[in-house]
Amino acid sequence: MRLAGVARGMSVADVGAGEGYYTVRLAPLVGPRGRVLAQDIVPETRDRLAQRVERDKLDNVAVRLGQPADPLLPANSFDRIFLVHMYHEVTEPYEFLWHLRGGLKPGGLVIVVDADRPVKRHGMPPRQLTCELEAVGLRLVEAHRLGGSDAYFMSFRIGGPPPSPDAIKPCRTKA
Repeated sequence: MRLAGVARGMSVADVGAGEGYYTVRLAPLVGPRGRVLAQDIVPETRDRLAQRVERDKLDNVAVRLGQPADPLLPANSFDRIFLVHMYHEVTEPYEFLWHLRGGLKPGGLVIVVDADRPVKRHGMPPRQLTCELEAVGLRLVEAHRLGGSDAYFMSFRIGGPPPSPDAIKPCRTKA
């Protein structure tokens, strides 16, 4: 969150929020005038997170259900969109990213934290991640290794108009 530059008053989305590990930490960072949208695609998980948000009285957090290929984010709404240890689970990356980028405010960032290992081992190689985000017009801003592990942080910004869906060129991946 520090590397992402989260500040008071920001609007942030925690996509694939699960049980809310980052959601509950983002809420105090953005403060009472900031907003956090926690999204997940599993109704039961979303319901448990909504109960946690209510129990913890996180008045600046909204919890929503998304779809596997569309996080259903409001257009032009977020300063930061977080994808923390979840992108490797996305089955339709180009459709998902094409929809996701529409949720960014001008100058907003998509923040990805994942592990540098094959997708089948619950990771996402950084080169593949960069290629997939660039295919929908997002450009790498910065990248960092995290804490001597295989985890990394990468941030991306809109680099131009969105491509038409039929113009997106899938990235080649090694078998």
